[in-house]
Amino acid sequence: MAYVLAADIGGTNSRFALFDITDSRFEIVDSIWLETHGVSSFPDLLSALWKSDFKAEPGGFDSAVLAAAGAVLGGVKCPNLPNAPWGIDVREVDFGTDKVCVINDFAAQAFACKTSAVKDAHVLQDGQAMEGEAISVIGAGTGLGYSALIPTENGWSAVPSEGGHMAFPFFGKEETEYAEFNRRESGRNWPEGDSVVTGLGLSLVHKFLTGEDLTPKEVSARITPESETTKWYARFYGRACRNWALGIMALGGFVIAGGIAAKNPMFVEVPEFMNEFHNSHVYEEFLHSVPVVLNSNEESGLYGAAFYGAQILAG
Repeated sequence: MAYVLAADIGGTNSRFALFDITDSRFEIVDSIWLETHGVSSFPDLLSALWKSDFKAEPGGFDSAVLAAAGAVLGGVKCPNLPNAPWGIDVREVDFGTDKVCVINDFAAQAFACKTSAVKDAHVLQDGQAMEGEAISVIGAGTGLGYSALIPTENGWSAVPSEGGHMAFPFFGKEETEYAEFNRRESGRNWPEGDSVVTGLGLSLVHKFLTGEDLTPKEVSARITPESETTKWYARFYGRACRNWALGIMALGGFVIAGGIAAKNPMFVEVPEFMNEFHNSHVYEEFLHSVPVVLNSNEESGLYGAAFYGAQILAG
């Protein structure tokens, strides 16, 4: 038996959970959500955690793994959280154990694929996953996260990625006009996944199509599966998923995570999504064969971090 402190630190919320891990069984002993923007630094966030009624304190666990929504350096820090005003460095906090590390938040989502966190995932496309092959993971929320789970000699390794900041591809006259609109409205150097297939992207494509300047929540409340906003956004999401499935050759399956699809499953259920996912002049047959699921478990990042924490303890 071992105790692992797991965290999933995002641009909006910072989730923490204490796991009891026994014989490959992961059980949450306690969990808490804190507002990321509610504190001014990473040490302040942990101070708020220790002062809460959360059932963990320094020295009360065997390992700690923090999943961060940003690029991780050396397993100990994430200097810049793109959607938060501060960074992470675990050396600034006393955890009471030296088995502490930081991993990318979507690396945690990838590790979660090997836990019970995905047992109730919604099947979007049946397929035949090949045992021991790579699994692609993607998810839109405040940002667009990418990762992949790759088999190794000693188990599994999660590939970190900041793919949400890659330039996003557009095609045709209307999309090209939207690309310039997106670049101008977002204030970025070019349209990227983080400004196209995210909450921001939902607001921007709706504004482009309707002229209405609404928050993502307001847009979601107004649109239907028949709305042009839904169809455009679903097409863009399907394109991002297709490109990642091909980039990794996801023979082991494809998992969609993130709050956008979890709260609005119509974005991955309308025909425009899967039509775009299959749209390849070379690999259409492969893309039809990939099992695709929607993981709506908001605690899956915690399970993935705990899975990695267990691997650390196992050496």
